[in-house]
Amino acid sequence: MDVWRRLLLATVCGVAVASVYAAQTVLPSMGDSLGVSAQHAGWIVSTGQFGYLVGLVLLVPLGDVVANRRRLIAVYMAVTAAGLFVTAAASAAWTAFAGLALAGMFAVVVQTTVAYAATVSPPAERGRNIGVVTSGVVVGILGARFVTGVLAQVWGWRSMYAVLGVLALALAALVLRALPPEDGSRRPAGYRQAVVSLGGLFGQRLFLTRGLIAFFLFASFGTLWSGLSLPLAHTPWHLSESQIGLFGFAGLAGALGAARAGQWADAGRAIPISGLALVLLIVSWAATAQLSWSLWMLAIGIVVLDFSVQVVHVSNQHVLTAAHPERTSSVIGGYMVFYSLGSALGAAATTSVFTSHGWAASSLLGAAFATCALIVWATDARRRSRTTQAGVEAADADRGEEEKQRSETEQVGPVADRSEVF
Repeated sequence: MDVWRRLLLATVCGVAVASVYAAQTVLPSMGDSLGVSAQHAGWIVSTGQFGYLVGLVLLVPLGDVVANRRRLIAVYMAVTAAGLFVTAAASAAWTAFAGLALAGMFAVVVQTTVAYAATVSPPAERGRNIGVVTSGVVVGILGARFVTGVLAQVWGWRSMYAVLGVLALALAALVLRALPPEDGSRRPAGYRQAVVSLGGLFGQRLFLTRGLIAFFLFASFGTLWSGLSLPLAHTPWHLSESQIGLFGFAGLAGALGAARAGQWADAGRAIPISGLALVLLIVSWAATAQLSWSLWMLAIGIVVLDFSVQVVHVSNQHVLTAAHPERTSSVIGGYMVFYSLGSALGAAATTSVFTSHGWAASSLLGAAFATCALIVWATDARRRSRTTQAGVEAADADRGEEEKQRSETEQVGPVADRSEVF
């Protein structure tokens, strides 16, 4: 896959995921406009996440059913645009929530896009291509914060949804023209079979482990990014929407700094690198907690946090797609169920915790989620170590038994020969 097609797929992911997270920068003004209280403002983001969850279960399996994923990507982007336009035109909270849910539901185009990239990539380049395409997700979540913040400050929060809708429509047309169809070697499954296959993944240890790590990982991520605008907009900083959006660049720098995560995964280091990144994620919250007196410490914490999240996220997807190359859409969709639930939990919890106990409590919450992710990783690593040790001991025992039998054969053989002579 050439660089331009990778960038196109990354852009598709960026715009799609931005449709779910765009509200993070403008929660105070969007909530005021729609009549949603500050305590419940996190549900504006969570609504898109729950729509995303429905799409993961019902729409992502279509990626393993439809032979032409390129056309499916275009359709999903067009419907996402429709949801964005509904949100931009909303005059009541329920209308905005409906538009956000629709846009979130079809934003699962991200998973279909990642599955397409994994399928058309040679095995030796799969991690690298997934890393580049997935970087579009991070750009959409973080880089778009500044753009949407500026648009909201100049023309109001509705303008950012209108602009995202136009971009989504343009990308739908471009995908059909610029991307080649898949080679046809993949055998599409039936829809029912794909959904059943998706459900069956939840009984597999590898899948559940990566999924639980993702759940806590993105709960920690959502705790920061869905709650950050509230303390920055109030005492002592009183920052504007565009100024708050600037912190997206810090997150973007951290996430793009993890661009080599896919290459590390290709080299077989996905699991140990994930453990190190989770430790860094916990440490990042110590810096982020200093928001009340230092924006520089906040920026450092954001860089480290987003670096850590991207490393773990890319590593997880590489491990799962390598284990299930025949059903990449389903496995990525199932994995992202955990991502969606974790993000929704973080978004809903952080605004409630902040309004009741302040940013220090929100930081403890984010660190607690990160610690849970590390515990899951460490438990799995310990199990892997025991399994490997048992395998080594069994192999040594087999070799010992073979050597013993060989030795007995060598001792008995000559005696038998002499008896035949006499």
